[in-house]
Amino acid sequence: MEHNLMAISPLDGRYADKIDYLSQYFSEAALQRYRTLIEIEWFIFLFNDLKLKGTKVLKPTELGILRSIYEEFDVVDAIRVKDIEKTTNHDVKAVEYFIKEKLKGGPIEKYFEFIHFACTSEDITNLSYACMVRDFLERDLTPMLSGLVQELYAMAVQNKSVAMMSRTHGQTASPTTVGKELINVVDRMEKELITLMGLTTLPGKINGAVGNYNAHVVAYPKVDWIEASKKFVQSLGLTHNKYTIQIEPHDGLCQVFDSVKRINNIVMDFDRDIWSYISLGHFGQKTKKGEVGSSTMPHKVNPIDFENSEGNIGMANAIFEHMSAKLPISRMQRDLSDSTVLRNIGTGFSFSVLAYKATIKGLSKCIVNKSNIKKDVENRWELLAEPIQVVMRKNLIEGAYEKLKDLTRGKGGVTKAALHKLIKSLKIPAAEKKSLLALTPEKYVGLAARLVDEYQLKTVGGGCDGGCSGCSGGCC
Repeated sequence: MEHNLMAISPLDGRYADKIDYLSQYFSEAALQRYRTLIEIEWFIFLFNDLKLKGTKVLKPTELGILRSIYEEFDVVDAIRVKDIEKTTNHDVKAVEYFIKEKLKGGPIEKYFEFIHFACTSEDITNLSYACMVRDFLERDLTPMLSGLVQELYAMAVQNKSVAMMSRTHGQTASPTTVGKELINVVDRMEKELITLMGLTTLPGKINGAVGNYNAHVVAYPKVDWIEASKKFVQSLGLTHNKYTIQIEPHDGLCQVFDSVKRINNIVMDFDRDIWSYISLGHFGQKTKKGEVGSSTMPHKVNPIDFENSEGNIGMANAIFEHMSAKLPISRMQRDLSDSTVLRNIGTGFSFSVLAYKATIKGLSKCIVNKSNIKKDVENRWELLAEPIQVVMRKNLIEGAYEKLKDLTRGKGGVTKAALHKLIKSLKIPAAEKKSLLALTPEKYVGLAARLVDEYQLKTVGGGCDGGCSGCSGGCC
């Protein structure tokens, strides 16, 4: 796909080739298609499920004609809906008229007035957005995130025993391992992915102008419209919201936005940490022939993918923040301020997808620099002040912490000899003294490797099929 150099948004310009496939969910044409689906399925439901007086049971051939309208919906159809909207100045009414136009002259024409029967526009729109977001989460977002998790997990297992100095507050701290730090991210991501997948059965409503089935009851007073509404919404794979004003209040959508925002924050946290480890030389970066790191410094290999990810997450979360704050609020029974905001759902998700792709790409370039990591930790004997003072405390040696503080705090270049001299002077059991004398900074990693071994990776979302644009497979 050629870049549109005149595009205002980078989503439609610079980054279009990375996310153009998301238009199947979030474009204007996609919204029209989802609305067409809801209108037609509601029409079928009135006839074949409720069997309302004045309708008939639709034949398989008639069902095929009806469903083909949304199954075969294409750009030409989308353009036609927009042309109709020029007259109606109403996007949902334009879809209704489009469906009638498609069916004109056929066996269903006499029943045209049952298209959009007893519906307000929001009945169609809320269900359309719910199906749209659900499909995106299940088919694209969750598999991509699951792939990222699996990439991190594989790297964690491979490096579970690579000792690395920690840096709490940016200062030297008790050693960890590369694998354990990665498994921390895996665990956070998986927990939030499970939460996100639990939100895909989004709420929906189809209950008329102000949520009370007013017109429904006047037309067909003997129908249990509450139960009928519930049955229809559930048939779409959604959860029925029984109590609403004219709009479905969007609380369910906001839960999704908040969950994705938390995932984004986890990814951003990782981006910043890996950026720091690259700057320390703990991770190297594969180079690609022809690429340039700096316009003036030829040696540069910058961690730009993690920086791009961080920036795009910031954009995504700013959008999600606004949507979560705005969408649950509507004046009285309805105002239209949510409509324009909802049209930006795809923007928030697109910036998120860009971020994940950048992080995945950055990871694919990373090489664990074991020699650098080892050099960083091997002579940091001050790191053993912690276990020595803890063993001293265990043996009730008074002032254990203070003795080690005096020896090590704020003093660079603490030597093995100095610590061993102290250890040998301690009145502790011989076995414990021997253990402390055998301890090195590299060995002082606790149960880090075991914690990686014991982690049970879940495969939320099914992983990667290798079909993403620019994907090498197995990563998104």
